[in-house]
Amino acid sequence: MARNIVRIRRHRPANRLSQVLSQAPVHGAVVFIALLWSLPTIGLLISSFRQPVALLETGWWTLFQHPFDFTQFHLGNYLDVLTRQGMGQAFLNSLMIAIPATVIPIAIAAFAAYALAWMEFPGRQALFASIVGLLVVPLQMTLIPVLRTYNQLGWSGTFLAVWLAHAAYGLPLGIYLLRNYIASLPRDLIEAAAVDGASHLNIFNRLVIPLSMPAIASFAVFQFLWVWNDLLVALVYLGGNQSVAPVTLVLRNLVGDRGQDWHLLTAGAFVSMMIPLMVFFALQRYFVRGLLAGSVKG
Repeated sequence: MARNIVRIRRHRPANRLSQVLSQAPVHGAVVFIALLWSLPTIGLLISSFRQPVALLETGWWTLFQHPFDFTQFHLGNYLDVLTRQGMGQAFLNSLMIAIPATVIPIAIAAFAAYALAWMEFPGRQALFASIVGLLVVPLQMTLIPVLRTYNQLGWSGTFLAVWLAHAAYGLPLGIYLLRNYIASLPRDLIEAAAVDGASHLNIFNRLVIPLSMPAIASFAVFQFLWVWNDLLVALVYLGGNQSVAPVTLVLRNLVGDRGQDWHLLTAGAFVSMMIPLMVFFALQRYFVRGLLAGSVKG
């Protein structure tokens, strides 16, 4: 038996080496794709620190000819964006738009998902199928009718207009994700609470919501990032109202009428990336769990 143990220990390094060699092409391909995907972001970051004249005359990759020449870097682009281009107010406007436009669809979608998953009523499956069908409807088809309605009600150019629009556009996806997750919760747990006399509202508040936090966090990441990076909806429903313009509209105006201010656009783009990155990394542990849970059952 001792000889067998020695033989097994001798074969372990060889097995590990063979596993590493067999997986090397896959790892190499993953690293190559990651570098290729990150290349535009790296170029944007380098360009955001370059002088405006150098940015217009040469490409960002020429920096690697003299990688230790720190005189080519300066913070003037970021200071100009933050102090003189209205980016500070645009940040506040984006937060004023993104936070309610994320909370509203989450609240509505959670109630709808619970009803579609655990409450019996006529037409439940047909209603859920119609909600899933809305996922394939382009939002561009609704821009003109909704804008006419907003003009009649006097809501154009207000935060309420984009809150309702983003909430409506995000509801189908939210209901779909949360319904699949909530339907995968143990039936015995829900039935035991009902036998103990808990109402649907108590079950929803005390059981379903705490257990569904991964799915809720996943949808919150999706919705927040979409609203924060949106330009089309804000451009249509807010129009030229600069007092409520979000970051995306300000970045659009930074380029200038002739497209000459690229140094400000690159710096402004990285400034606008800070909040989405913070939200994503804060909720990252829930993200994959919430997407995969409920994908088999439901």
